[in-house]
Amino acid sequence: MLKFALKLDGVASFALGLLTLLIRPEVGMPAGWQIGLGSFCVVYGLGVFVLGTRAVPDRRIVLLVIIGNAVWALDSFLTAALKWFPLTDMGVALVLAQGLAVLGFAVLQFVGLRSAASAPAASVNDRGTQPRPRSHA
Repeated sequence: MLKFALKLDGVASFALGLLTLLIRPEVGMPAGWQIGLGSFCVVYGLGVFVLGTRAVPDRRIVLLVIIGNAVWALDSFLTAALKWFPLTDMGVALVLAQGLAVLGFAVLQFVGLRSAASAPAASVNDRGTQPRPRSHA
């Protein structure tokens, strides 16, 4: 489930980033912010997708992704509620929708990380990676 949640987050973030960069819908956010956020989402999406393709994703990086997603979701809700930008009605709806989606990714990733940690793992260290075999030289 963890790898699926990471890949789903990666695909959705990449797609949102491309959409934001290519279409830039009128949402009431300054164009510079939109371009910056779109660019970040493209790079982030690629990175999280690649993390999800690892045989055993590094727990520390997954925890960083989960925390980042939780902060992003909180920021989205605060942005809409406190009107940090003069968002249009469509902008508020989009910011809230992606905030909920990102929170959902964080929950899926957390549940996946917990179940991966409780599953019996043969020779997996605390970083979530396989140890190197020792040479007998």
